[in-house]
Amino acid sequence: MANAHESALTFPWGDTLPAPGTCIELKPGLLWLRMGLPFALDHINLWLLRDDDANEGPGWAIVDCGIADEATRTAWDAVFASGALQGHPIRRVIVTHFHPDHLGNAHWLCQRWGCRLWMSATDYHVGRIASQSTVGMGGDSAATFFGSHGLTDPDSLAKIRGRADYYPRMVPQVPASFRRLMDGEAFDVGGHRWTARVGHGHSPEHLSFHGESLGVLIAGDMVLPRISTNVSVVDVEPEADPLRLYLASLDHLRDLPDDTLVLPAHGRPFVGLATRLNQLHAHHAERLAELRGALASGPKSAADVLSVLFKRPLDLHQTTFAMGEAIAHLHHLWLAGQAKRQRGVDGVWRFAL
Repeated sequence: MANAHESALTFPWGDTLPAPGTCIELKPGLLWLRMGLPFALDHINLWLLRDDDANEGPGWAIVDCGIADEATRTAWDAVFASGALQGHPIRRVIVTHFHPDHLGNAHWLCQRWGCRLWMSATDYHVGRIASQSTVGMGGDSAATFFGSHGLTDPDSLAKIRGRADYYPRMVPQVPASFRRLMDGEAFDVGGHRWTARVGHGHSPEHLSFHGESLGVLIAGDMVLPRISTNVSVVDVEPEADPLRLYLASLDHLRDLPDDTLVLPAHGRPFVGLATRLNQLHAHHAERLAELRGALASGPKSAADVLSVLFKRPLDLHQTTFAMGEAIAHLHHLWLAGQAKRQRGVDGVWRFAL
């Protein structure tokens, strides 16, 4: 069922979704796939672009990969065997950002098809580092960081420490080489010109792709139709203000036509980009106003304001993202001079007006 925000958008395919291992053609040479995820956010949308080459012949490009597990690879095998690609090879794998559901299978796909990974340099290198350890998602450093922001429950902290392999489990390996894409760079895929749009806040150098002749924006996680994109502070950049970067990145998309077909990483393809950008700005403005109201009664840690920002029960996976997002909103107030930050004798950072 659509929520109030979704009701203001247009969904050209209604509630139709691609079944596992199958594709829906959205436009000639543009296919929509959906792969499962083992989280509350239970799916990711992936895209296939016809990528014919005058010298090498017909082919396809993949945009985003799914996590590296057997179920996802089985679904990919089903797509390759289904005839949707008409027997033509994959020529390149394009990834929006380093998060596991987007980069996880890139090495497997590039090895299978003998093709190159294309993505931003920052997210490529963060992904390579994280696949050998972790980045902001588990382990001792993440537990210590969340503890410094008021998450003191011993059981939760122990589970976070135990998640040191969270990222490597879903991204066990990253291709050893890649083709760098930068903001504003245009490139051809199958006779269509695509332009890379860099966004910040959700990941260090997230790429969205605008196909002007197709009237399409492959948005990745920057613009989602139902939920707000996670914007978090993590232990490797503990004084960051990613919310400021994210809101500015939304405005970086305002020049696109409002009849652009937006292809999000989660949720359904939609039309109504300007409306959704306004909704997302309003959402974060409301959260910041709620935080200011909470801080008016006295100093609060990020853990103290989880119930202010999130009205539903959270499992551990959701709590780690929620903590990062609570810190991001508090930092936005602090670094804008709208709140003060002080560390208590217990080592916990608290924020006050």
